[in-house]
Amino acid sequence: MAEVGPRAVRGGCTAAGTLPYSGPMSALALDGATGDERQMLAYAAGDAAAFDALYARHKGGVYRYLVRHCGNAGTADEMFQDVWMNVIRARATYAPSAKFTTWLYRIAHNRLVDHWRTQGPAERVAAGGGDADDPPDPLASIPGARGDEPEVRAGAKEIGVRLAAALAALPVAQRDAFLLHQEGGLGLAEIAELTGAGVETVKSRLRYALAKLRAELADLQ
Repeated sequence: MAEVGPRAVRGGCTAAGTLPYSGPMSALALDGATGDERQMLAYAAGDAAAFDALYARHKGGVYRYLVRHCGNAGTADEMFQDVWMNVIRARATYAPSAKFTTWLYRIAHNRLVDHWRTQGPAERVAAGGGDADDPPDPLASIPGARGDEPEVRAGAKEIGVRLAAALAALPVAQRDAFLLHQEGGLGLAEIAELTGAGVETVKSRLRYALAKLRAELADLQ
């Protein structure tokens, strides 16, 4: 996963210090904004360190959301870069009308939709399958004192492969709902708003996805 950030990106941001856009932060915009939203507003006002904090906090979830959907590390890297470049470009017009995570994952979701449109139905069916050269899944690691032992690492890799295969077998809409919930931490209403589906539809997608994943990985529990 390549690193991005206001200091690393050229052509849209300065190398350090005040960003090209440094307009005043309105008191109205700050009302009700907390945490991520406030940091994004600070970044819009010229605080590059605020972007660094947002990126560090959310890069893992966004990357896993993308790579577990498309199943290809190279493709996920490209989309990951595009997502964060879109965040950088949008700083001048950002307004906290929704949670930052909902806004961020909408950008990631739309980038995936664009990818599927260019690849066609076959890509949707194959998404999530994984490549032999893909990096190990960070969530597949097993915590504990024995985590560095070879047999434990082998077990963690097997779990990662099984999880990737189980996710690949899900219909795209179910996989999307599951990953938005799991990686983005989004609730039913937020996923419904992001995807344009009803809350009950999202609830059904999540329920079916969880049931299928549990059935596929039952022997690992």
